[in-house]
Amino acid sequence: MDTGRHLGIKTVTIFPDNSARGLPGLHSLYTLFDATTGVPLAQLDGNQITSRRTAAAAALAASFLARDDAATLLVLGTGRVAQLLPDAMRGVRPIARIEVWNHRPEGAEALARHWREQGLQARAATDLEAAVARADIVSCATLATAPLVQGARLRDGAHLDLIGSFTPQMRECDAACFARSRVWVDTEEALAKSGDVLGAIAEGGFEAARLQGTLAQLCRGERTGRTSDGEITLFKAVGNALEDPAAAELVAAAMLGR
Repeated sequence: MDTGRHLGIKTVTIFPDNSARGLPGLHSLYTLFDATTGVPLAQLDGNQITSRRTAAAAALAASFLARDDAATLLVLGTGRVAQLLPDAMRGVRPIARIEVWNHRPEGAEALARHWREQGLQARAATDLEAAVARADIVSCATLATAPLVQGARLRDGAHLDLIGSFTPQMRECDAACFARSRVWVDTEEALAKSGDVLGAIAEGGFEAARLQGTLAQLCRGERTGRTSDGEITLFKAVGNALEDPAAAELVAAAMLGR
């Protein structure tokens, strides 16, 4: 991305109860402008931009934090981001088996069937605790407001990927997950925004001084990722605004032939 060439605005609506209506809980539009003239260049489906860059960032983090031999992926959720996670994670780790859990079992069954039709070995998980205990990578992409993943169930060497919980009211895991893990975030804003982080701090499972670093620091080689096969790693994402213009520029360049 050429710094200063473009600017963008994303408009987002979040309606968690939409799942009961058969609709996504989040909708968005992204508009890309010329940063020098203010001329609008493209209006893009913000849902696609957001979901794809979110799954890509999760996989990028896993490339530093998940075991090299991670083969079993558990996905929590069935929304846009959840649907993209197997392909994203398979780009960085040898994922051979996929399980999916959802608070509505029929949704998990449908998504597992969709993945099987794509040639993946996938199945719906009915026992969440048992599925967590089997997984090398646990990736949560939900709008949950109460913990779903229990830290006591994480296997040694697991990588926990938390994509939801981007407001203080949302939560996908308990404090024990943080207590047992080395923790990284996409941006330090997670310390103030994420209900997972705030809840773990309030319950004594985590403190800011234990933060290992950010995704940018991992990418620049300023911080070390996984250091042993047995440790548990945790990546908490709340969304980095820089990911949106980067993704939008890639799409616009392809559309405009630049």
